[in-house]
Amino acid sequence: MTDEISFFTHDGDDLVPTPLACSMWSDDQLHGVAVSGALARAAEQCLAATGRTDLRPARWVVDLFKAARMQPCTFETTVVREGSRICLVDVTLTQGDVRVARASATFLKPSATAPGDVWQPSERPSPPPLDVAPETDEPRVPFMRSSSPWSQNFTEHQNGDRKASWSSAIPVVTDEPLTPFQAVASAADGASMVTNWGTNGVEYINTDIALTLARTPVGVEIGLLATDRVEQDGIASGTTAVFDRAGALGTVTVAALANAQRTVDMGGVEYSDDGQRRATRV
Repeated sequence: MTDEISFFTHDGDDLVPTPLACSMWSDDQLHGVAVSGALARAAEQCLAATGRTDLRPARWVVDLFKAARMQPCTFETTVVREGSRICLVDVTLTQGDVRVARASATFLKPSATAPGDVWQPSERPSPPPLDVAPETDEPRVPFMRSSSPWSQNFTEHQNGDRKASWSSAIPVVTDEPLTPFQAVASAADGASMVTNWGTNGVEYINTDIALTLARTPVGVEIGLLATDRVEQDGIASGTTAVFDRAGALGTVTVAALANAQRTVDMGGVEYSDDGQRRATRV
């Protein structure tokens, strides 16, 4: 991947946000994609320090309880439980002396599949055709699908229809290879956009991310497909399927609050692969 494109740079053990980490909600707020990816990196490093190479990520939960600012980020990790088939790691993100987010990672040991028959859906989501979105590990503008076919033109998808996304993840830290777990942990925050983007834009802001994985992604291209949404009194619950080019991975659920006073209007905006955006509607 291109080293210059990342969400953070190093400052000792701290991470310093780059412009790519800036949210569309505010010019001084980190988006959840960057926050979740950085927390996942810290959890992976904590697991590696235990020497366990027999485990893989199965559950990832992030609480986004305070807006993270475009300021240096410090991460603290704790091994909550380690057993023969499990390791549970907690991570806290602080800025200054203020905690702004926390996460919990469950790593499990793979084993043989149980012999009994269990129901699972016959239809699974699939990525865009290769002639539309060629396979890559380079960061690029996400592809979206709604009632309109897969495209990188967000204006075509500002509607009230069911949505899917397909993205090639941005590296979390400059000069570090992006791992598949960091890629899917980052992409999981996109479940809020896939489930909460409507005719007026994105009018809900998610307060958490809950990702479950049956396997590790193949590469860093990740897809999300809205499978359910329930909303009442300004509180929304959204669920998406997670998939890659090899098939289904798991699910993401997000809780979100109505935030219509600061709607993110995705129509009339064009993005470039280096993260720049410009208005195309006057």
